[in-house]
Amino acid sequence: MKKNRIQTITKGMLALLALFALNTNCSDEILNQSNPNILSPSSFWQTADDAKKGIIGAYSPFVAITYYSRFEVFLSDYRDDVVNGYNTSDRTAAGYFSATADRNAPRWTWEAQYRGVARANDVLFNVPNIDMDATDKENILGEAYFIRAYNYFQLLNNFLNVPLITVPIAQIEAPDLLPQAPPASVWAQIEEDLKMAQSKLPAAWPADDLGRVTIGSATGMLGKIYLYQGKYAEAKAEFAKVMDGSYELMDDYAHNFTEEFENNKESLFEIQLVADGNQGWGADNANSGSGSAYQADLAPVGYTNQNTMRVNQWALDLFLDEQTTNGEVDPRTYTTFFWNYQDSTQYQGKFLKSRTYLNVSYGDAYDPSETTIYGNKYADWEYNGKSQSRDGGWHASGNNLRILRYADILLMFAEAEFMLNGSTQAALDAINAVRARVDLAPHTSITMQDIDDERVKEMTFERTRYFDLLRWGRVKSRIVDNPEFKSESGGTGSYKPGREYLAIPLTELDGNNNDEGFKQNPGY
Repeated sequence: MKKNRIQTITKGMLALLALFALNTNCSDEILNQSNPNILSPSSFWQTADDAKKGIIGAYSPFVAITYYSRFEVFLSDYRDDVVNGYNTSDRTAAGYFSATADRNAPRWTWEAQYRGVARANDVLFNVPNIDMDATDKENILGEAYFIRAYNYFQLLNNFLNVPLITVPIAQIEAPDLLPQAPPASVWAQIEEDLKMAQSKLPAAWPADDLGRVTIGSATGMLGKIYLYQGKYAEAKAEFAKVMDGSYELMDDYAHNFTEEFENNKESLFEIQLVADGNQGWGADNANSGSGSAYQADLAPVGYTNQNTMRVNQWALDLFLDEQTTNGEVDPRTYTTFFWNYQDSTQYQGKFLKSRTYLNVSYGDAYDPSETTIYGNKYADWEYNGKSQSRDGGWHASGNNLRILRYADILLMFAEAEFMLNGSTQAALDAINAVRARVDLAPHTSITMQDIDDERVKEMTFERTRYFDLLRWGRVKSRIVDNPEFKSESGGTGSYKPGREYLAIPLTELDGNNNDEGFKQNPGY
């Protein structure tokens, strides 16, 4: 929701009661007093307002700095073949296949994702018993089903072998004995949850609630879930439902990555970030920062105090391989990268140039002979007036993170159709709609490589590329076998079969007593 970020529940004040028994006749009842200030499940889940607070609390982990506000970028974009992260650290470890069980990034992200699952479970368990408006109740339950499904989707893609928990942890007799579920069972649960979300969510929300998930969000995600499993007919059917005119491509590609155009007609789901003046670290409560702290890890050198990264040359070459119908550079290149290029491209009534924060050119930022390519998407330099990524602190940018866009739906539809029927007109129409927006000539036939290439040019830095390679079975051939793609952090020598997925965090292994049913992933 635009600048009305979904807030977390305000927790009750915790009081410490210290009673001392002064004589042997003191009653046990004196030592077992109830604190009326503490929220508990029995006292909280009573009203419609409680239900709304509960669902807002389920969204809240998304904006924790241990999840999408920052650290998730190291487990997605930093692992792909576009990003070459600088130095060896928790930030780059997953990218060079060294995200071992003791690393912070996997542990923090695992915890944040299961926090989202747990809060969704609380909503699904308690809200059905609340006396409230029936439609509001259905909508909230639909949101909870979506949030649970989405977090399990992330857990599967990162860790593969995870416990499947669908009730509050207090309802489980021996939570320390939970087994890892077969991945097929988790996929099935995600499908069922998204179907439930479809049946309960509204098509749209009032302006004050803009950003909460809708039927379109659930339908688009269900199609994506099917695609990731190779269920192409089912995926195509779900994508087709979204391609009914409810969503459209923005006229200007760049408007998908600025704070000014959040939650636009192309957006199916985005993380609602806000520059609220707070900083903080890790927590997802009202006093912690909720801005896009990950920008510091994609920003060009000199515009961040973090190690950051550079872009591998092949990615820029792919963007530059094909010119527009006017003989100019693909306009997406300027939005996505900051590179040593002086000429401009006319697009949407503007002359695009290679620029970054404060409208600085590459030649003004670096030595004219420099050829390093940097990231630029989400910098929002044209609108936010910031001098660098952390101007104002970690969370000073409120630019939302786009998770699912209509352009992605079109490209995934083209892929599903191609896998079913080849280079049909339906597949061509979908991919060509994405190309037409940026003035590229239409394809007259396509291959899977064409779809792959278009996804790189459209979706780079949108948390999809690594998982595309993973689902296509190409992590080894594309990344491991090209160690130069990770040269800034030492190559890919740490790879072992199985390390396409992350290690199960050590804290989880130590805390689980099911020795047979809860094991470390292969390769670690």
